[in-house]
Amino acid sequence: MKIKEKLTNKETWLSYRKTLRYATHCCVRPFDGFWDLTHEKRGSLAAANTIIVLVLLTNLIKLGFTSFIFAPVNWDDVNLLMEIATFLVPFIVYCVANWCLTTLFDGKGTLRDIWMATAYAMTPYVIIQIPLIILSNFVTEEEGAFYTYFGYFSMIWCGLLIVASVMMIHDFLLGKAFLSLVFTAVGMLIIIFLLVLFFSLISDGVSYFYSIYKETVFRFY
Repeated sequence: MKIKEKLTNKETWLSYRKTLRYATHCCVRPFDGFWDLTHEKRGSLAAANTIIVLVLLTNLIKLGFTSFIFAPVNWDDVNLLMEIATFLVPFIVYCVANWCLTTLFDGKGTLRDIWMATAYAMTPYVIIQIPLIILSNFVTEEEGAFYTYFGYFSMIWCGLLIVASVMMIHDFLLGKAFLSLVFTAVGMLIIIFLLVLFFSLISDGVSYFYSIYKETVFRFY
């Protein structure tokens, strides 16, 4: 089916809404939810990518509309691309590192499964943070403890869902899931180091050839 036909197909949109709505099921029943997400094909990349976009939008909305009491922002120092990369780059690196490491641990999940499950695990962040952004503009600094606690709660909930997703999509027990996540964190550090090293070498190479070019132009012209 062509892209245009998919966009105008009613069944495609119904399926998309169903897989997106399924994210709430994963939040409250994570073990059944993440197992069915991949093994019973109840999730979709379209819904997963939508959740990722919603997380990015939530971060940007949080930056712009959270009360200055709880999130003072100096807009001269804000770079929207960096704000997007702050979430998106670690997310991509995590998925790649987890796929590489769980392959060594005999994990059964594919890169597609890891991407979908991790995205679905981010759902509580959106569900909780959006009301908190609104609430921050109506509470005083003394009442801000609720804002802080629920903010931490949203991230802890996401962390627990990620653990559950690793257990279900790779068919791991809890201990093996934790061990794989520890090695995933190490793998992420290695990948980031290699990326920084690679771009540093590219930058040095470009600077070197550019200096030769400038020297050549200076001598002959």
